[in-house]
Amino acid sequence: MTPGLVISAPASGSGKTTVTLGLLRALTRRGVVVQPFKCGPDYIDPAFHGRAAGRASVNLDSWAMKRDTLVGLASAAVGAELAIAEGAMGLFDGGARPGAAGTGASAEVAALLGWPVLLVLDASGQAQSAGAVAAGFAGFHPDIRVGGVILNRVASPRHEALLRAGLDRAGLPVLGAVPRQQGLVLPERHLGLVQAEETEGLEARLDALADMAGAHLDLDGIRAMAKGGMLGQPERVTPPGQRIALARDAAFSFVYPHLLDGWRRAGAEILPFSPLADAPPDPVADAVWLPGGYPELHAGRIAAASTFLGGLRRAAETVPIHGECGGYMVLGETLTDAEGTRHSMAGLLGLQTSFARRKMHLGYRAARLNMGLPGYDAGTTLRGHEFHYATITHQPDPPLAEVTDASGGKVDETGSYRGRVTGTFFHMIAAT
Repeated sequence: MTPGLVISAPASGSGKTTVTLGLLRALTRRGVVVQPFKCGPDYIDPAFHGRAAGRASVNLDSWAMKRDTLVGLASAAVGAELAIAEGAMGLFDGGARPGAAGTGASAEVAALLGWPVLLVLDASGQAQSAGAVAAGFAGFHPDIRVGGVILNRVASPRHEALLRAGLDRAGLPVLGAVPRQQGLVLPERHLGLVQAEETEGLEARLDALADMAGAHLDLDGIRAMAKGGMLGQPERVTPPGQRIALARDAAFSFVYPHLLDGWRRAGAEILPFSPLADAPPDPVADAVWLPGGYPELHAGRIAAASTFLGGLRRAAETVPIHGECGGYMVLGETLTDAEGTRHSMAGLLGLQTSFARRKMHLGYRAARLNMGLPGYDAGTTLRGHEFHYATITHQPDPPLAEVTDASGGKVDETGSYRGRVTGTFFHMIAAT
């Protein structure tokens, strides 16, 4: 079994991604084959993982995935020498109620797979008290083992000495101390980091993070703390078609690798096309899938992409089409951007959305389908997440699903359908 570990922290913003990327690239440069993972729902961090390690990162989510699904996906580490999973939020943070296998907390992934936790502590504003924080996390749950600590944003050698004194008292090894430095921050936008393919000078940034890791992290000690996990087989999934036309570019980039891999394992052929290049879906496709992304940043180009929009409308006459979040908005009548400019979209659904009236929609979603969509029959429950700032200004079509959040509360964004065309604001992770 491939040894693994989970990089987590007491809270978001502690430096997990910086440490993870630096560690992935530094070990890869040493010739170590590293398989990256991401705990929880996230499209952007895994793309950076893949660039840093040279292997596609896989999401592991205990709220959306059944135990067997999660363990099966962890088998992506077979053939690697080390598995590294970046956590989400704080180590024990998750949904209010358990989902398919848990609340979605990174700690559950660590416990299920038997991987120890490498805890990243933001040391700014504290000294010996960092030891108390680490000790609290180490003793909070009997199934979680904190194998070591990385001190981040250390102000000076004196500060580091005080921090190490606190960790010595807690009985936890310090496996790195990263000084406070602003030059290694990755650019961000409203949904998080700017996408990997859009980040200027990404290779140089990753190499700089690797230099940081090599200088300030105990790479050998981190490898030594990793432990073997469980093995399983990836579950069989039903693809939306035999030949799937998949929109794929900077505006349509949010699709989970484990879904694409599942479609391919089931024998489906994926036919990528770029709406931003004004390319239509391949006419031989028997299903069209528009993922989420950032269509609001490219709304003018999409509205002017007559070949794409015409091909999409022709496809809707004969094959099913599904859109998630950004893809859903493009299937609608209009999209109003943040400046208040209204852009005509495909018009295959009556949906009208606006970014001029921003409101954040965030959280896990369970959706019981009223109407089947490509690959899933009516009555199926899909688990996923919603994260966007768009506001629905008009939605005349029937609701696609009955949607609830992680607390069991009703969610108004139900998705909708018209003929062969379906769309949702939530991103599907797994069916249960």
